[in-house]
Amino acid sequence: MVQVAILGFGVVGSGVAEVLATNESQIERKTDDLVRLKYILDVRDFPESPFADKIVHDFSIIENDPDVSIVVETIGGARAALEFTRRALLAGKSVVTSNKELVAEHGCELLKLAAEQGVSYLFEASVGGGIPIIRPLNQCLAANEIEEITGILNGTTNYILTRMIRAGLSFDVALKEAQQNGYAEQDPTADIEGYDACRKICILASLAFGRHVYPRQVPTEGITGVTLADIAYAESCGRKIKLLGRAIRQADGRVCAYVAPHLVSEENPLSGVEDVFNAIAVRGNAIGDVMFYGRGAGKLPTASAVVADVIDAARHRDAKKRMVWEEGGDDVTTSPDSLKSPWYLRGQGVCARFPTAEVLHRTDAPEEEQAVLTAPMSQTELEKALAGIQPVSQFRVLE
Repeated sequence: MVQVAILGFGVVGSGVAEVLATNESQIERKTDDLVRLKYILDVRDFPESPFADKIVHDFSIIENDPDVSIVVETIGGARAALEFTRRALLAGKSVVTSNKELVAEHGCELLKLAAEQGVSYLFEASVGGGIPIIRPLNQCLAANEIEEITGILNGTTNYILTRMIRAGLSFDVALKEAQQNGYAEQDPTADIEGYDACRKICILASLAFGRHVYPRQVPTEGITGVTLADIAYAESCGRKIKLLGRAIRQADGRVCAYVAPHLVSEENPLSGVEDVFNAIAVRGNAIGDVMFYGRGAGKLPTASAVVADVIDAARHRDAKKRMVWEEGGDDVTTSPDSLKSPWYLRGQGVCARFPTAEVLHRTDAPEEEQAVLTAPMSQTELEKALAGIQPVSQFRVLE
């Protein structure tokens, strides 16, 4: 019998417990063994829960129980979760997590610790919720040298932008609606400022390119500066605004990784990804372009990915599943400033600075307002051409 403990009984943790119980027979068929939930660690009691008898408040109970072989960490953050994960691995238990912050900051260390202890550290649910992407990158696309990863990695921001595009809502109104519908937290900073997407692209880049990419190395811009005027100009030229996380292998082997809003051509499949859905496009030197699409968050989709890792850990107790990347460093990444792309600019005087650019138009625009799409250029070249003026909006264009 495989016995499991869950750390944290919030949205994801309760979803994991539910999936383990509901799909018990199917999980048994997949593992050829019984998988049973023994403990749930939380500071709270849940007397009305069908899992109330499994609640414990002291991690050492789980840590010191030799019958628990898999620990599911759904606490979030990188404090208590980091301590408990280290202790669980040192106790010879495999750890499965949905914690993107923890993996983005400490993944290299924890993977190394798991290997030393002969156990598994798995985190499929840390990127894209229920969308399978970690396992395909590590296994199905293993024969490829990955050249680029570009994705819509945050459902909250994609929902907000979709409502701005479809319903003409302002950013503030769309955010409030997202909060009312449970798609955005009361403090939405991590989503709307791009931090959540940053952590996810770090994990993908680390796995794809083989060395740890830290969030502090990834320039990050959120969607708070996107306005209905920008939405209208994008629509006028057959494009939609999307928040993208990108990681691109450069000729010298370094990684150009960043998060920012982009104007995306309607011919690009990413432009059609709406509401809370996510999509991740991967380019390999052998397979070419592939895309992974689905719900990027939510209780049961995320729990589905977590339990898939539990099954993987249970099936490979003797031959451990291995994911690995090397330590990071300042030589791993390079600035996106030199990355060439067309640019969307809105503000006074931009037409004069870019006389050959495509001029955009929208209904009821102020007389002094101008908007253009430039030829491909680096950010360094763009800033040189703009010297002395500051556009109201400035976004890259993804064709």
